[in-house]
Amino acid sequence: MKTESPRWFKSSYSDTGGDCVEVAANLVASQGIVPVRDSKVVDGPVVDVRAAAFSAFVAGVQAGMFNAA
Repeated sequence: MKTESPRWFKSSYSDTGGDCVEVAANLVASQGIVPVRDSKVVDGPVVDVRAAAFSAFVAGVQAGMFNAA
């Protein structure tokens, strides 16, 4: 069985200040996870987030639930 590799991407909304994360959404269908990593430390740790939790997070961001005070 061939293990699928993450295909990392960074949001087009990311600023150039370096505070960015990358995600690999291509693993949702095969593994049910969205790996997340720091874009500045590509060989660093990766957090595997369950697809449903990541979707809920994105929905919360879109709804403005995490706006900074």
